[in-house]
Amino acid sequence: MTAQIAFLGDPATHFWLTRSMARTLGVSLSEAMACDALSATDYAQMVTRCRKCPCVADCQKWLSEGCTQGAQAPGFCCHADVLQALAKIV
Repeated sequence: MTAQIAFLGDPATHFWLTRSMARTLGVSLSEAMACDALSATDYAQMVTRCRKCPCVADCQKWLSEGCTQGAQAPGFCCHADVLQALAKIV
């Protein structure tokens, strides 16, 4: 049996990347939680998934380019499907 150790990025950085991506797509994660469209566990799992993502530099670049609110999630985003679904709800 071989164990693999996965590097997880900084929790604070990925918390803000997740929130920033959501906000750029017009999604308030706080509002999604308030209306039960997103659980606290799901939110925590989103941040953890982001911490494992190999596309952090792409994400930071995409966000820094000033994409307009309501844009489509970039294909490399590990939250693209979830955020697109939430955008239709909240």
